[in-house]
Amino acid sequence: MAIQLPGEIDAATADPERLTPKEIVRELDKYIVGQRAAKRAVAIALRNRWRRQQLPTDMRDEIAPKNIIMIGPTGVGKTEIARRLARLTHSPFLKVEASKFTEVGYVGRDVESIVRDLTELGIKLVREEKNALVRETAVRNARERILDILLPDSRRPSARPAFVGTAPTEEEDKGETRDKLGRWLDEGRLEEREIEVDVKEQGFPSFEIFTPQGVEEMGINVKDMMPGLFGGKSKRKKMRIGEARELIIAEEAEKLVDAQNVAREAIERVEQSGIVFLDEIDKIAGRESSHGPDISREGVQRDLLPIVEGTTVNTKYGMVKTDHILFIAAGAFHVSKPSDLIPELQGRFPIRVELEPLTEDDFVRILQEPKNALTMQYTALLGTEGVTLRFAEDAVRELAHFAALVNEKTENIGARRLHTILERVLDELSFEANDRGGEEIVIDAPYVQRFLADVIKDEDLSRYVL
Repeated sequence: MAIQLPGEIDAATADPERLTPKEIVRELDKYIVGQRAAKRAVAIALRNRWRRQQLPTDMRDEIAPKNIIMIGPTGVGKTEIARRLARLTHSPFLKVEASKFTEVGYVGRDVESIVRDLTELGIKLVREEKNALVRETAVRNARERILDILLPDSRRPSARPAFVGTAPTEEEDKGETRDKLGRWLDEGRLEEREIEVDVKEQGFPSFEIFTPQGVEEMGINVKDMMPGLFGGKSKRKKMRIGEARELIIAEEAEKLVDAQNVAREAIERVEQSGIVFLDEIDKIAGRESSHGPDISREGVQRDLLPIVEGTTVNTKYGMVKTDHILFIAAGAFHVSKPSDLIPELQGRFPIRVELEPLTEDDFVRILQEPKNALTMQYTALLGTEGVTLRFAEDAVRELAHFAALVNEKTENIGARRLHTILERVLDELSFEANDRGGEEIVIDAPYVQRFLADVIKDEDLSRYVL
């Protein structure tokens, strides 16, 4: 039984639109150590979205989202803050790298694909919610469909029982036989029986057509024009009832959900609560230059500007307005700086927060405090082999010390260094875990030093290994 302390919220049942900034920060604290300024910024931006919804329509449309730029080295929590924020609010969330886009006229992805991808995610999110609402009815309908396959209608001359031994005899009442099959089905006694079901072919030819509208839109149009070629057909396939059940339930749920309503609600959710995390924005920061590929950087910024500023993008589900989508940009800005972005784009990101580099004390907290702490992950993984793994306090401190030391001597990759350190320390144990079931292994400081001391001393070796 879960015990909820005063001041805590249940993220699974709480209304995400009504979370206060303090509650949002408290939820983010469960997964991300430190970075208070960044957490406050996203919490305020999220709360402003709820405040805007409470205003009259004429005023609501005038208020633009306050987009954010997170500045900080890699591995300090920029991406994790945005990802956890989206999970907390159940919002359509898309993470993209700014460096993968090119300006119009170059071969590559155009920036409007951001909105199309976000809309697809919104459709998936809403469809899953709708399917969950009708699942109980879909399960009942699926049960009846399976029984229809097992006991075909005797009025059809071509009907044949699916397997021998349960077909009704002349003396046996068909209704009683169906009830008996239904009981066996509910009790799980027919899970291994094979039945024939119609399965839609999901294959999709792997070719691309480049058009002014982008690769994605043209592929969709061709698919709609030639459904037989692009997976519209179905074929009969023999499957175990246990395997076929979920497939049939999904088909029945799809029949109960109105696709037009799904598209309409998804577009509204994308427009009003969509979040785009634009990573590596520092890679496109730069003004026009006369050498190399840098000439397209400002072009990408100019193409991004209308999307961030607010425009209407045509998708296969309808027109999507980007005026109120929240954009969170992030970058290390080691070489460039935010002022290297074109002025128009700078003005669309009014909130700038700097994330602090992680210290040794931060690494100690990262290894222990979050709900998904690395030490807990490895303990759970090795627990599947029957190995009880326990990290002593001095081992955690030693791991944090080595991580901070390597970050200082080589490239600073933040908390990601902990992954490489722990993999090195637990390499031998992970390899032999299946032979050590039932043992309790205590990881202490000497254990950590045994695997890391020599590597740390040799700086050249540590650059390759850690």
